[in-house]
Amino acid sequence: MVGLVDTHTHLFVEEYDEDRELALIRARQAGVTRFFMPNIDDDSVERMLALCGAHDDCFPMIGLHPTSVDADWKARLERVEHWLRSDKVFYGIGEVGMDLYWDVAYRTEQMEVFDKQVGWALEFGLPLVIHCRSAYPELLDVLKHYRHEPLTGIFHSFGGTEEEASRLLEYEGFMLGINGIVTFKKSTLPEVLKKAVPLERVVLETDSPYLAPVPYRGKRNESAYIVKVAERLSDVYGKSFEEIAGITTSNALNVFKKSRETF
Repeated sequence: MVGLVDTHTHLFVEEYDEDRELALIRARQAGVTRFFMPNIDDDSVERMLALCGAHDDCFPMIGLHPTSVDADWKARLERVEHWLRSDKVFYGIGEVGMDLYWDVAYRTEQMEVFDKQVGWALEFGLPLVIHCRSAYPELLDVLKHYRHEPLTGIFHSFGGTEEEASRLLEYEGFMLGINGIVTFKKSTLPEVLKKAVPLERVVLETDSPYLAPVPYRGKRNESAYIVKVAERLSDVYGKSFEEIAGITTSNALNVFKKSRETF
């Protein structure tokens, strides 16, 4: 059986303090063989590295999340960069991007921070894990300057329109990260995927502890539930669960191929 890859999980956050090791065991029993963990901000790095240091199947990434861009953003970004340039090994630049859903006050600063981190990805030859919520115009405005650069990565938690999918897929080195949203009753994502997104451009993720798939919606998410995402994609693409697992795992490993020998 081909193992599943959770390309986006925050198992190091406090929501798992009571049962983190059990959550990992449950995920492995469900067939998950690799866990990629995007950082959140300058305060979360040590917790993430401690977890990944204790488990060979957990791979840390480094970045400053757009919702962590605040009045102290320059110092926060500097602290994150210090970690990036340390002797620690990271497997991607993330979670980075744009988020104007809650607040637009730091729109310009978010764009500057995102641009800086795209530069890190190029400098270190690492994939980007990109978050975008209510900010596609701004995100694409930053990325357009890098159209001809060898960027790779994942547009995390995709739940957009056909047009948005097409715009993102123009960046040939990128996959779309699909999570529990695809299982939601009123989600239009299954139709968008059928019409606009080849399976060869899809990777699986949970974004745990958020966005738990049906039938766990409303509860804390965890990596074991990625099986429900794969099952829904099996319906969407008309392929067996094993085919979904094989193709999405291959896609994920191609994204992180720079350090693939350690997998």
